[in-house]
Amino acid sequence: MVAQLRLYTAGDLWEMSRRMGDRERLELVKGEIQAMTPSGGRHGEVAIEIGAFIRTHVKSRQLGRVTGAETGYILSTDPDTVRAPDVGFVSSTRAPGPLPESFIPYAPDLAVEVVSPHDTATKIHQKVVEYLRAGTQLVWVLYPESRTVAVHTSDGAHTLTEENTLDGGDVLPGFSVPVREIFPE
Repeated sequence: MVAQLRLYTAGDLWEMSRRMGDRERLELVKGEIQAMTPSGGRHGEVAIEIGAFIRTHVKSRQLGRVTGAETGYILSTDPDTVRAPDVGFVSSTRAPGPLPESFIPYAPDLAVEVVSPHDTATKIHQKVVEYLRAGTQLVWVLYPESRTVAVHTSDGAHTLTEENTLDGGDVLPGFSVPVREIFPE
């Protein structure tokens, strides 16, 4: 006899997260709960740095909403996938009012992932594919070790080095920051 694997929903994950509080960060991938390892100091510093650049730009131009690492986005349903990018952005056309108390019921327009030493290339690739399939227009993957940024869209990907400038394209009009400024010394 084969044991039936229980598939969880975004609602189940929301209730679990509320009961657990800050004890553990969780994501949901195709109905399966995945624990997220706490981030290290360098990861957190890079995430807040890029988040601050994005938030400043978005607020000054009233482009939409910026979220941090604890914010879950429902990327797919039946089975459900809920991901929490290190930084997320939703345009004001998609979120004209306050965001919901629970998980955001759609993909972000921009998802930013900061790679940690424990992340595998397969895990990062899986996240990028999930975001793009869910409708995310732009995914930035920041690599603190190499001080590079991989820029992903539905049209493909390219990598920026410290000599380059990261721009927001059509997703974050007017956004521009030298890659070297994203990674603190």
